[in-house]
Amino acid sequence: MKTIGISPSRRSFLRGAAKTAPAIVALGGALGLTASGAADSSATRYSPGYFNATEWTLLSALVARLIPADGEGPGAVEAGVPEFIDRQMGQPYGYGALWFMQAPFVPTAAEEFGYQLAQSPRDLYRQGLAALAQAVQQQHGKPFPELAASDQDAVLTALEAGQLALSGVPTKVFFAQLLTNTREGYFCDPKHGGNKNMAAWKMIGFPGARGDYIDWVDQYATKYPLPPVSSS
Repeated sequence: MKTIGISPSRRSFLRGAAKTAPAIVALGGALGLTASGAADSSATRYSPGYFNATEWTLLSALVARLIPADGEGPGAVEAGVPEFIDRQMGQPYGYGALWFMQAPFVPTAAEEFGYQLAQSPRDLYRQGLAALAQAVQQQHGKPFPELAASDQDAVLTALEAGQLALSGVPTKVFFAQLLTNTREGYFCDPKHGGNKNMAAWKMIGFPGARGDYIDWVDQYATKYPLPPVSSS
């Protein structure tokens, strides 16, 4: 896994992640944070339309470990990231309708050639979550949500590095899909299901869809005083 410099401030780190989206594994382990429970109320209030109960529990635990809650901001579960991902699976994006999805498929192609799998994102999640659950059970003797935080970090690290084999699914591609959608759900407009109460925007000082803040654009040393606004 590549070594990444991480600011001691979670706010500063996530602000940088929102701008540059660097590869990062297990934010909780890197920052010494505690993962929020996968059964948090923000997750249980929503009834998933695509993921079944087993997939939903695993997905919630995975994103909870990627972005845990702390004193500066919500974790991925509290922010509604699982809901965002579930909603996306019912959109054209989830079906791969926005991409060229015809053969030949070259999973080993460089990133600049774009998505190279025959599976749509929704199929990748279905197959990847099942394969991950099986691999973790075989390796640790218990499901991922029941692992200690350090063991969850080890699983995520192995996924990013391609060192945990998943049956029928390219490991690195599955991890990249999960991480990308987690970031998107954390910082998206709340109308898409994530970024509940615009908490992530508030944490990094993003104004959101406010119609006019031109007077503040060049005031670099001044804190923007108004709260963010959703487009919904």
